[in-house]
Amino acid sequence: MTRRIIHIAQTDSTNRYLHDIKCEGEDMTVVVADYQTAGRGQGSNSWESEPEKNLLMSIRVCPTMVPPRRQFILSEAGALAVGKTLADYTDGISLKWPNDIYWNDCKISGTLIETTVSGMALATCTFGIGINVNQHVFRSDAPNPVSLYQILGHEVPVEEVMHRVLDALEQQLESVWKGDFTAVSRRYHQHLYRQQGFHPYSDAHGPFMAELLHVEDDGHLVLRDTTGLIRQYAFKEVAYMINQL
Repeated sequence: MTRRIIHIAQTDSTNRYLHDIKCEGEDMTVVVADYQTAGRGQGSNSWESEPEKNLLMSIRVCPTMVPPRRQFILSEAGALAVGKTLADYTDGISLKWPNDIYWNDCKISGTLIETTVSGMALATCTFGIGINVNQHVFRSDAPNPVSLYQILGHEVPVEEVMHRVLDALEQQLESVWKGDFTAVSRRYHQHLYRQQGFHPYSDAHGPFMAELLHVEDDGHLVLRDTTGLIRQYAFKEVAYMINQL
């Protein structure tokens, strides 16, 4: 897989910057920034990052072989790649649905995925990845951020982390390109946060305790509460109550 890597000092959003770059035949186009003035998470969330301290990048691929109804497989592949990279540095890494990466009960990475469709097929998929690498202190009101520096007690080269993520993503995407969605999904489930036991969640009706059953092919989270009721959620329809642990 060929790569085109573009390094910039500052932008409002690497996803937006990458959107303005034309495809020129590369299998993977990457934009990495030292600082984002308007970095985004899922929905209306923002992403806190000090200049030159963390990995802020967007990766565009062209998954034309993936049916739009199965596009969540790309989210799984991206989460696995970032999770594998961070697990090489520390224990306690898991994948929090849909594609956050957690160290124990703290968030170390998040990904914003944007896709485009042409006709009946996916045209592009952009992974907007933020990884807390060397930030010493977090000042926003985010409830549970953590960085590799805070875990390890020393800084890690950001470029090293970037290349490891790209290598890992290539490996995961090889399975996707071959159509082996089952293998990718199985690996994703093996590393999910809160795999076992009952934990606190909250939805439009209030808090409840539930255990994680699985994630559907379309990305819906399936839980079973303490009464035995099966609950299925799209993203943003249910919240993990982390501070209740």
